[in-house]
Amino acid sequence: MATIRTKQVSVVTMSTLSFTVCFAVWMMFAVIGIPIKKMLGLNETQFGLLAATPVLTGSLIRLPLGMWTDRFGGRIVFFLLMLSTVIPIWLIGEATAYWHFLVLGLFVGLAGGSFSVGIAYCARWFDKKHQGFAMGIFGAGNSGAAVNKFVAPAILVAFGWAMVPRVYAIAMLVTAIAFWVLTYTDPRHAGGGEVKLAEQLKALKDPTVWKLCQYYSIVFGGYVALSLWMTRYYISEYGFGIEVAALLAACFSLPGGVLRAVGGWMSDRWGAHPVTWWVMLLSWVCLFFLSYPQTDLVIRTASGDLRFHVGLNPWTFTILMFVMGVAWAFGKASVFKYISDEYTHNIGVISGIVGLIGALGGFLLPIMFGALVDLTGVNSSIFMLMWGVTLVSLVWMYWTEIVPQRARAAQGA
Repeated sequence: MATIRTKQVSVVTMSTLSFTVCFAVWMMFAVIGIPIKKMLGLNETQFGLLAATPVLTGSLIRLPLGMWTDRFGGRIVFFLLMLSTVIPIWLIGEATAYWHFLVLGLFVGLAGGSFSVGIAYCARWFDKKHQGFAMGIFGAGNSGAAVNKFVAPAILVAFGWAMVPRVYAIAMLVTAIAFWVLTYTDPRHAGGGEVKLAEQLKALKDPTVWKLCQYYSIVFGGYVALSLWMTRYYISEYGFGIEVAALLAACFSLPGGVLRAVGGWMSDRWGAHPVTWWVMLLSWVCLFFLSYPQTDLVIRTASGDLRFHVGLNPWTFTILMFVMGVAWAFGKASVFKYISDEYTHNIGVISGIVGLIGALGGFLLPIMFGALVDLTGVNSSIFMLMWGVTLVSLVWMYWTEIVPQRARAAQGA
């Protein structure tokens, strides 16, 4: 008979591994979308839609999946979800038309909904004091975005892009079976159908939930969007080949995933608010510099023209992206620490709502990125958009959290 400690370790380990595979599948078009774009002659907006299509269903399914997790338990929901994606993943390798990829992408996107299942499944195995760390470990499965950037280009170069979804389909099937065999069910974690849909949806009226959605639309929605876009950005802005571009893009995706556990630990120790505030502030600064386009200045003087070039070289750009990836890893954990602190009894549905809205940001932003680049011709315009979104969160947090804290401190004095 396995001890509770053994069950906790097994559940978190297998859930994190499964989420990593799901996330790699969810981000698949970040790499294979580039040769598909060339094959079909797509513009930037069409490429953005192609890359983002799986994110749409992965976003919309998060709320019902969170509800089902609260009602039936995370193990069975996670297992069936992974199985449901195997055939659509495989069929992507057979697709030939743009609409084929869009339709199949919608089905493959179900893998992205695994987050709201796994986060609640893992959290319920731990007490409140350790939930932030446990959820942070699980959330490190976001590193699947980086795994995709290491694995997919190697397969693509060796065997062609169509082999990538076939390999991923087999990996998903094996992972689903291993998950079922090596995890456990705790009947206390399921509502047994007692939780009513109407009661769960009451959370949509809570303004705090919508504030957390705004935060998560940056640290997770922005992470997803940039993970989808960065390989393309390095190719277009700096002229790298796909393998080097994907490797450099992983410098953002990898820390943005694996360091989430550190963010969970930080949130347990110092609280969700301080961590989230500094994450937003640091992101806002990084995005300011990332927004500046490559610029050539000519100053006419009495002795001739003086020419200056202003812009980030690829190495400075990568360092800034790495720093922002680290910050967003912490922020993704801290947002869910808010949830575990304030919504102990319905983590599944609240995480589903926040995950849905955050992931919708990951769907909408790549399309907006493509439209901005098509409209302006400026690659860095995508960071200008993200800078504005981050500013909204900073202002919202200041007026709803910092100002009231100062007022309470003043009354206490």
